[in-house]
Amino acid sequence: MKSALFFLFFALSFSSFVSAQNFYDKAVVQQIEIFFGFTNWDAQLDAATATDVYVVADSVRINGIVFDSVGVKYKGNSSYSPNNNKNPLHLQLDYIKGSQDYQTFTDIKLQNGYQDPSMIREVLSYAILEQYMDCPRANFANVYINGTLRGVYSNAETIDDNFNSAHYYDNDGSFFKCNPVGGAGPGSTSSPDLRYISADTTAYYSGYELKSTYGWTDLMGMITTLNNDFANIETKLDVDRAIWMLAFNNVLVNLDSYSGAFRQNYYLYRDLNDRFITTVWDLNMSFAGFPGGTGSGTYTATTLDPLSNSTSTIHPLIVKIMANPMFKRMYMAHVRTIVQEIFASGDYLTTANAMRTTIDSYVQADPFKFYTYTQYQNSLTTAVAGGGPAGSSTPGIQALMTSRVAFFNTNANYILVAPAISSYAASNPTPSFNETFFITATCSNESIVFLGYRTSHPLKFNRVQMFDDGAHGDGSAGDHVYGVQVTADGVIFEYYIYAENTVAGLFSPQRAEHEFHTLVMNIPLPQVGEIVINELMANNLQTAVDNYGENDDWIELYNTTSHAIDLTGLYLSDDIALYTKWAIPVNSVILPNSYLIVWADNDPSQIGLHTNFKLSSNGESLFFSNGVNLYDQVSFSLQSADISYARCPDAGVFAFAAPTFNATNNCFAGIVEGSSNDLSIYPVPFQESFTLRVTQEDAYELTVSDLQGRTVLSTIFNAKEIQINSEQWKTGIYLLGIKNSKGETQTSSIFKY
Repeated sequence: MKSALFFLFFALSFSSFVSAQNFYDKAVVQQIEIFFGFTNWDAQLDAATATDVYVVADSVRINGIVFDSVGVKYKGNSSYSPNNNKNPLHLQLDYIKGSQDYQTFTDIKLQNGYQDPSMIREVLSYAILEQYMDCPRANFANVYINGTLRGVYSNAETIDDNFNSAHYYDNDGSFFKCNPVGGAGPGSTSSPDLRYISADTTAYYSGYELKSTYGWTDLMGMITTLNNDFANIETKLDVDRAIWMLAFNNVLVNLDSYSGAFRQNYYLYRDLNDRFITTVWDLNMSFAGFPGGTGSGTYTATTLDPLSNSTSTIHPLIVKIMANPMFKRMYMAHVRTIVQEIFASGDYLTTANAMRTTIDSYVQADPFKFYTYTQYQNSLTTAVAGGGPAGSSTPGIQALMTSRVAFFNTNANYILVAPAISSYAASNPTPSFNETFFITATCSNESIVFLGYRTSHPLKFNRVQMFDDGAHGDGSAGDHVYGVQVTADGVIFEYYIYAENTVAGLFSPQRAEHEFHTLVMNIPLPQVGEIVINELMANNLQTAVDNYGENDDWIELYNTTSHAIDLTGLYLSDDIALYTKWAIPVNSVILPNSYLIVWADNDPSQIGLHTNFKLSSNGESLFFSNGVNLYDQVSFSLQSADISYARCPDAGVFAFAAPTFNATNNCFAGIVEGSSNDLSIYPVPFQESFTLRVTQEDAYELTVSDLQGRTVLSTIFNAKEIQINSEQWKTGIYLLGIKNSKGETQTSSIFKY
């Protein structure tokens, strides 16, 4: 629960983070200037593609801000060619200098508009997709190299550890880029198609690119479950997000994807729920711009069936989803939502035309665009032949989607009549922590109704059946009002309703699980003394890492009470003249007798609880207040590496101690109680030596081992006191044990710094 609490605050601060960024503002064309200290930069970049290495640019200037020694390389498969004057680009700002970033972004990926006369396919597609699942942000950039304009590019956010932290609340899970390592295309013998090959993980190496330090066993487990134990697939895969991906691919005829011939261009990340999440990537050939087809024979883009590939031998995810009656109905519900909200309504045209207005002059000035300016102007309504190296025809986006809407409105699976959910309610719309209450929903044309709910944002939704039996807060039996009893055993309550009959399903809200209904929890503000600064570390080298993999200073707050407490309106500061230096985010809550970690790293742009100040390892003061009145304060002196300053016990008296990050403080781990020998060890912690003392003389066997079980000391002593030299020991926690002549054993954990 403690880790779930931390990630709750992480999620709560995400919206403010997004609004603070403008590098992916769709209304602004970014300016990126690359400067090489040599004139043959194109030849060097072409040569480097063979080994996929970076060429170092002297500098890169982004919207006037200069970065030194930046890694640059060409990227892409079909969109790259040594004959192109305008190739896709990948810039790594921290390639040489690890501290460089632009608004926290270090990797910049730029697509060249290959096979897209509209120049907006990628950015428009992400703008649609972000309404239904987590995906990269995208906009446009005008690119210069050595002072010469190369043209306008689409600029899509990289899917990396930062992306995973922002959307999936950590970044140390198994992580795969699902593209064949050698590239897809005719003649490729591998694919990230999720087919079961064998129990040998090496059989999957060529089809998936591992982006984390481990993960093959996890991937193998998910693939095995998908193919051989599908009844348990929701324990291994976030099925709802996978269904949204498949629905999006189909409606937009995005076939350079899992739904196409090469089954690629997505990522898999194993999240806090130990389930893989799919993230869509590379949408420059969306809206039927991909010439490779579905992988299951010929097709027509305007009439691509929503059940395409449901009997394929090479698309097990699609086959398994469509063979499950509930998942198939959920999939078709998502298809209807996208078609009705985006395309039947014409919403996409408003977005598309706004983008075209933004980039029009840049496209006109682009010296190396693949299509003429006239073709660009006509690209919404007119199919354009040629322009890309493949020379194939690319349909007009509006013409395609007008025909798609007409097709769906006559498709047998699409026009099936789903239930209606006319209302929903909670018996207490502002529940207190651990309160039990009812959720109800009024439906029609339904045969079964479910509630999906969670009490921490990073957690998966629990799906439970609702009842119309008069015994679940639902009124009278058979009145089409369904109810179920739930408990608010977390700091938030998010939920959705799903109803279905024998042919179709419907969600409320219709964008669930990406969107959901929310109840406002009734959680009190703290009184003085209820929340304390419990532990802090100002010299963190290896004790703990934040959600960005960084060893930053940290502060632990502790709720001393038996009820949840809201920290809204409270502040942390290291400046006695400015109590309001850093505001704790709104709706931040600590559960009873629980902890909250705040990273004091002077990096508030990062997602989560990251302050705008650092702690000084030389010592300073820390203040916890409501901006006027102090709730708690602590002053500390010089801190040694990986030694914390902690209250002993929780909410007790401060002392330097072995760290107990996000856990019960145990500063006196070196004292063994409850023994007639009254064993004591001091100092705690120790550095070059420590003293062990007992009250009774006897023959004692003493052993000390590290946490890997390796013995670092074994000796016998007969005195009441012995001094142990630990100068050669490594920093860390050790286990000490002594045994007297009667065979009685005592143990203790000790810490060397």
